[in-house]
Amino acid sequence: MWRWGWLLIGLFGCAGQGTAPPKSAPAAAFNPAVLAKSTVDRFAEAHQREVFVSLRRLTEKLYKRNPREWKKSGQPSLEAALSRIYDTPHQWRLPELENRRDIEALSLAFRPDYTGDRVLALSVGLASMVQTAFNDKVAFFVTDELDPQRLFNAARNVEIAAWKMNNDRDVDGNLILLSNDMGPPRNLSFEREMGRIIGGLDVLSQVMAERSQRVIITAAQSMATAVFLPIK
Repeated sequence: MWRWGWLLIGLFGCAGQGTAPPKSAPAAAFNPAVLAKSTVDRFAEAHQREVFVSLRRLTEKLYKRNPREWKKSGQPSLEAALSRIYDTPHQWRLPELENRRDIEALSLAFRPDYTGDRVLALSVGLASMVQTAFNDKVAFFVTDELDPQRLFNAARNVEIAAWKMNNDRDVDGNLILLSNDMGPPRNLSFEREMGRIIGGLDVLSQVMAERSQRVIITAAQSMATAVFLPIK
């Protein structure tokens, strides 16, 4: 029996923190780690991957719509700026943002007087916030427990960020970030992408609430005056 205990300890020890989850599921070959996973654990990993696919796609769209932003970071190309956010191990702490993560980075992105790369601040804020809600892990096992309230709050923060993208303006009265375009032609792809992120987090928060028999606390906020909710 003790051999199984040591095996599980070894498996859990391999579930280290990462910058972002893998872009696709592991190969179909047998992996002993599956012995320590429940259906809900695999469900959480799949949803996390999908959320990050949408986050990366959202960042790419924003950089294409706002090319001035990635140039502020001194990157040689949009692709390099994108890769730096999602492919480089940095635990979501970057010197340009003074190592801000989560809602601190999000708030920086929408400050009217901010002169740095707003897409970087927004994307790092969203991605690190999601990772905080996932306990900064990219693999989940039977001993792991995700907090449904964190996931719910993260979804609400994405909603607030989406509203701010469409309404907040800089000191010159211009939209802080260009996103949706009512056209013609209409372009609502940003709204749809953020809707996918919100939906994925909401579904997972409900599953985790059922699993742990916990009640999610909800509070109505007016989007015009809403503040980002704490995740920790």
